[in-house]
Amino acid sequence: MSGGDDRDGGERPKRSWAEIDRLRDRPRARRDERAPRGPAATARARAATKQYLEELDQKLFAKGAPGGAEGARLAAAVRAAQGTAGLTDACRAYLDAVGPPADPALLAAFLDTGARDLQLAALAAVAEGSGAGRLALGPGLRARLRSLAQGLDDGLAEAAEAALEAG
Repeated sequence: MSGGDDRDGGERPKRSWAEIDRLRDRPRARRDERAPRGPAATARARAATKQYLEELDQKLFAKGAPGGAEGARLAAAVRAAQGTAGLTDACRAYLDAVGPPADPALLAAFLDTGARDLQLAALAAVAEGSGAGRLALGPGLRARLRSLAQGLDDGLAEAAEAALEAG
C-alpha cells in the first residue's frame, strides 16, 4: 500500500477543491441557546426588552437629571441651542425652572451666553460644586474661567477667580 493514497480504506469519495471551497463558503447552521423558541417566547422577549429599556430611560434621564423629566427636557433644549441666538433664552428657562446646573457642559453653555446674571449664576455653581468635590473642572471649563477672570467686568472676574481657586 502506498503511504498517503489509501488512508481511509477507500470508503469515502475524494472531494475536489471546488467542493471543499463550496462547503467552506456555506454558512453553518447554529442554534443560539439564548434565543427564544417559538413565536410566544419571541413576543415575551420583545416585551421584556421594551420594558427594560423604558425603565432604563426613566432611571437615566428623568430621575438623574435635576428637575426630573422637565429638567432633562430643558437641558436638552440648552444643548440644542448652543451656538444660536436662542441660547440665552434656553439657559434662562433652565435657570428659572431648575436652578443653576451642575453638569459641566451646561455650565459652559451658561458661561457662553454673555448675559451677566446667567454667567454669575454659573460661576457660583462652579465654585460651590468644585469646592464640595461634586464637580471636576475640565480643561475647557478651566480655560473659559481663566478668560472670564481676565475680563473687564470686575464682578465676573472675581467670581471666575473664586471658582478657579475652589477647583
